[in-house]
Amino acid sequence: MPRKTIFLLASLTLFGLIVYVSGAAYFYRIGFPLDDSWIHLTYARNLALHGEWSFFTGQNSAGSTSPLWTFLLSFGFFLPGAPYLWTYFLGGLMLFLLAWRVDAVLRSIQPAYATVMPWAGMVVIFEWHLAWAAVSGMEIVLHALLVTSVLSFLILNQPRFLLSGILAGLSVWARPDGVTLLGPLVLFALLQQDTLQKKFSNLGKILLGFLGFFGPYLLFNLFLAGTPWPNTFYAKQAEYASWQSEPFYVKLGELFSEYSIGVSLVLLPAVVLILFSSWRKQNWGVLLSFIWLAGYSWLYTDRLPLYQYGRYIMPTIPIFILLGLIYIATWYPAVRTRIQRQLRFAWLALIGLMSIILWFYGAYFYAKNVGWIESEMVQTAHWSARNLPRDALVAVHDIGALGYFDNQRKVIDLAGLISPDVIPFIQDEERLAQYLFEQNATHIIVFPDWYPELVKGCQPIFEADGPEAGLSGLGKMTVYDCQKP
Repeated sequence: MPRKTIFLLASLTLFGLIVYVSGAAYFYRIGFPLDDSWIHLTYARNLALHGEWSFFTGQNSAGSTSPLWTFLLSFGFFLPGAPYLWTYFLGGLMLFLLAWRVDAVLRSIQPAYATVMPWAGMVVIFEWHLAWAAVSGMEIVLHALLVTSVLSFLILNQPRFLLSGILAGLSVWARPDGVTLLGPLVLFALLQQDTLQKKFSNLGKILLGFLGFFGPYLLFNLFLAGTPWPNTFYAKQAEYASWQSEPFYVKLGELFSEYSIGVSLVLLPAVVLILFSSWRKQNWGVLLSFIWLAGYSWLYTDRLPLYQYGRYIMPTIPIFILLGLIYIATWYPAVRTRIQRQLRFAWLALIGLMSIILWFYGAYFYAKNVGWIESEMVQTAHWSARNLPRDALVAVHDIGALGYFDNQRKVIDLAGLISPDVIPFIQDEERLAQYLFEQNATHIIVFPDWYPELVKGCQPIFEADGPEAGLSGLGKMTVYDCQKP
């Protein structure tokens, strides 16, 4: 890839970061669009400053879903501008590498795509979900990069089995669902036209690379929590158990609606066409990549609602984009007639127009999301640090900002990430109330409409009043004093 192309990708990525972060600062102030971002940063700070894997200092726990991302974030606390500058830089770096990889794969498949302008990489950079994720403080784009790296080897028919196994194992440290990459890798090895001995050799390379990282990951969680998976794996499923009983068509509709709000909708015909072509040619790399994409997306949709713009399925978007662009790139040189040229121009123009319009849409919602988190969670955390008694035991549902800005407070996590004891009855307010009584909880910090029964008999002593407070539909974040007079 030409140096000018790499420079353009880096410049456009930086431009995107500046626009999104500046938009949030103009709207209210800089920050992160999710409370979970502060969970990662709290773990990262404790790792950097205290050398321990903990949310509360002195209490090791397995509440971080992405140990690899937390580890990378920890370096920022040795640098100026923590926690913002390094976190934004890391997200931007992941987005740049992701765009570079997609563009490089397309250049390998279609030699005619040799332009200095990295059109394919630009589609990735200006995909609003990915732009939002890059400045979210979350591991989303890191996981997307690892996923795309593994599956792109299959698409190129260059499996590099040992390296692919290593990257798949490493992806588990980014998100536990990285284990799903083992499926397409194993099937690809078995579908190769090789001798049985060669197939077993390839499988051995995959497993050697994968288990070299996956084994330590299981031991890491067993040491911290006594379970092979992090607390979040169990807590999220328990919290959203009611969603799992929703009808199939409701879940499918939500999945389609999330995918349709993006450039993926314009690329859908290209993805369908490349699948038909790949089936005829037995191009297993493309087919297995799409099967993984569809299975991964459905796995999440079946277990969890796609809130926060479907952030759990965002790592599938680059693969969808890549498959669509591969078809367009291979079809492009075959265009001959006037109608074909007009259709080509209209299609490419629609991709560009949709990307830019929705990119600005994403910037607006990013600013709104940051404003809401700062108005509700961060403001309440600062108030708690200044005003609650040091010996208070606080029950809270959204622990991220509170843990970061008031890290000395004793906390019961109602979402179960740091307090796994509550997971078995996470949806039972009566049992939660009894548990808090037994633990002698003195205060509760929640949205009033989230736990209406839990806060009965408690006295509200603070209500978030930032400019974006109250937009959730659950009321404003409120601090309750539940001590009996």
